[in-house]
Amino acid sequence: MRGNKVVKIALESGSFLGRAEGCLTVRDSEGKIERYPLASDELGQIEVRSGSALSVGSMVSMAYWGIDLVVTTAKGHPVAVLKSLDNDSHILTRVFQYETLKTVKAFEIAKQFVLGKIRGQDQVLQKYGLRRNDYSVVEKISKLEANSLPTLQRQLNTIEGHFSNKYFQQIFGLLPESLRPKRRKTFKAYDKANNLFNLGYTVLSWKVHIALINAKLEPYLGFLHSLQFGKPSLVCDFEELYRYLVDDFVLRYALNLSDKDFVLRDEDFGFSRKGKREYLKEDKNRAFVKELNKYFTSMVEVPRIRRGRKQKIETLINEEALLFARYLREEIPTWNPRTADLR
Repeated sequence: MRGNKVVKIALESGSFLGRAEGCLTVRDSEGKIERYPLASDELGQIEVRSGSALSVGSMVSMAYWGIDLVVTTAKGHPVAVLKSLDNDSHILTRVFQYETLKTVKAFEIAKQFVLGKIRGQDQVLQKYGLRRNDYSVVEKISKLEANSLPTLQRQLNTIEGHFSNKYFQQIFGLLPESLRPKRRKTFKAYDKANNLFNLGYTVLSWKVHIALINAKLEPYLGFLHSLQFGKPSLVCDFEELYRYLVDDFVLRYALNLSDKDFVLRDEDFGFSRKGKREYLKEDKNRAFVKELNKYFTSMVEVPRIRRGRKQKIETLINEEALLFARYLREEIPTWNPRTADLR
């Protein structure tokens, strides 16, 4: 993606992307055509979802102009990225990312992700009149010392886990009683509410993954979460900054849900072990994802990098990834993640 451009075109099912007279053209399912000049200062990414189509000519133009093409499922899960052959000219960002892991700068970055998550959770607690976090933890985290990044990661994850447990104990009480779980469960949760939160976080992870790719960062090389095969640890890191937004969305959305909106399914939980899990029904699942994607396009009062006092939430995520990349490249002296206030 060229420079700091974060504006994107998203093709929905039934749309067609073509090229004509120096422009990319998008024809929607109703035949309406919009034109986007290739030389536009704002055009930075094309997202093509399952069910849409595009011409080879448009792909050539995107490659020539350095516009990334992200291929996603109908729900928005990124599965592939088409880049021009000179994309690796941005290797400097990834080199700095690798090298930073060897320095004390990595320690401060890991702390910023945890502090950002705690501040976000505190916004949710404040909005709903619940008991807020003890902010002495901010000073405690700032003063943490360790002889290695893995050691610091364990210390930070212990603190974060403690606060998250207390946080979910409170916000679960805001859910309708029929949906209210006893505790937070992440991977392969059985109950309705935890699977609802997990679905929201999955959609968030897709947004974050695309943002990191746009910023030329390595999604699998994180600072707070451990490095493991197949684990996009930097995606997990960045998710922490915006989970509170998903939490607030789920709390509001769940007020209109009941038991009849969920279905019970038998699933394998391991060798010779089965269990039952509660999910949203397929039509309700699609509606949830659609509304959450709409929420990510809502405006928040966080100044843009270049101009403007407001921006969409998904634009904020993209811009924050760009600022983080600039910080790694030592183009800016500090990085304090910007977050949106809850309304």
